[in-house]
Amino acid sequence: MIHEELQKLEKLARQASLKLAEMSDENRQLKEKLAQMEADLDQKEQAIEDFKNKIKISNIVDNRTVNPEDSAEMSELINNYIQQIDQLITYLSE
Repeated sequence: MIHEELQKLEKLARQASLKLAEMSDENRQLKEKLAQMEADLDQKEQAIEDFKNKIKISNIVDNRTVNPEDSAEMSELINNYIQQIDQLITYLSE
């Protein structure tokens, strides 16, 4: 009878050990997924901030009074700056 009880306890211990290993693996996978999602969120928040900055620049340009001749030149200059900033952001995010 004691022998049977010991066998049952051993079986339960093995099952518990397997379940613990399963849960540890699942926990590790969830932590990796969380880290990846946090990184994605950070990238998206940075993209939103960049977009907000572009809007601010556009608003500044729209509100500034300039000669019609200078307006095209100013717009082109700002667009070039924005493209350079975009290239830098792309380079830095790699």
